[in-house]
Amino acid sequence: MGINQENQVLSVPSGPLQIPALRNFCSTFTDARTAEIYLSLVIPTYNECKNIKSIVEQLTQLLDGIIPGDYELIVVDDDSPDRTWEVALSLTPEYPQLRVMRREDERGLSTAVIRGWQAARGEVLGVIDADLQHPPETLLQLLAEIQRGADVAAASRHVGEGGVSDWSFVRRFLSRGAQTLGLIILPGVVGRVSDPMSGYFMVRRSCIAGKTMNPAGYKILIEVLGRGEIRWIGEVGYVFQERQEGESKVTWKQYIEYLRHLLRLRFARWPMGKFLRFGLVGFSGVFVNMGVLYVLSDILHLEVNGSLIVAAELAIISNFLWNDLWTFGDISKQQPRKRQRLKRLLKFNTICLMGLILNLLLFNLMFNVFGINKYLANLIAIATVTLWNFWLNMKLSWRVTDVK
Repeated sequence: MGINQENQVLSVPSGPLQIPALRNFCSTFTDARTAEIYLSLVIPTYNECKNIKSIVEQLTQLLDGIIPGDYELIVVDDDSPDRTWEVALSLTPEYPQLRVMRREDERGLSTAVIRGWQAARGEVLGVIDADLQHPPETLLQLLAEIQRGADVAAASRHVGEGGVSDWSFVRRFLSRGAQTLGLIILPGVVGRVSDPMSGYFMVRRSCIAGKTMNPAGYKILIEVLGRGEIRWIGEVGYVFQERQEGESKVTWKQYIEYLRHLLRLRFARWPMGKFLRFGLVGFSGVFVNMGVLYVLSDILHLEVNGSLIVAAELAIISNFLWNDLWTFGDISKQQPRKRQRLKRLLKFNTICLMGLILNLLLFNLMFNVFGINKYLANLIAIATVTLWNFWLNMKLSWRVTDVK
């Protein structure tokens, strides 16, 4: 291995998947190879020896034309049997902006991208596939979006002139189905972009620096949007090309990993402490409900339906008071006026009453239509309504954005 090639070999970072801030990264070194640059573009590879020269050549021609000397291309190879890393390394004398990382102990496209970013010097971090399914010329439009001020610039198959070149109905259905699933599980993240499955994008380092990433599967954009501090997203349309060389790596396993990734991000963003307190308060409301019903119907001998309504309403008020004091006390303390508290009570009451209706509908659907055991149906309905009540109350009754 020649001296130039030795300089272009990157050691694999270890430890947490966390991107260092640029000033912390560059201040550790003094040589030119670790000086700050504008763009670091990671090319994750596995068995791409037939494509790697072409993608490096095209990217170099494009970037030399707009930011000459102010970028780097980082091939991160997962120790490919076809020795893609070796082919890439042989290109470094001709392409001095090319650097190569060979991972022998880790696998996975998402972690490959993050490891590449950890070793990168750029203010802007990007990723592009090596298989030429991402048209390199779209890179110029992505850079333009970043230079306009976007925190993330994503290539999308679903905006402008975007599309797919020759996908089967099944593949189109699976792609749209995966996006729909993401909108259901993680609407606040997936709903921000038209193509959350895109693997072709750029992000400002400052938006994700210091954030510990925890991806599952092969889609990294959702992780960036879910954990980063992203305000402005620019999207650029592109037509997804069919692979010319090599074999597709899309398998059923990757769709399962995508689902795991969505759920992992969902629970990472879910305030579990508040949810557990909310559940305990709701459980205490059952005893309030039963106690009031007993007093009204069995001791005072009032009409049963009226007693049920009064018992339910007093249980809702009891739950509100405990949630206002304990579950969401951090917000309530900053909104102490009586008018604010009354407003929260009315919202809480409305949501809980809607929850009761939802409970009845779900129970009847499962028990009378699908024939599910009545106790299991009731349990599922209660669990669903608990999630409904918590989420809507957190978003509407105790809104952090209302704190002044």
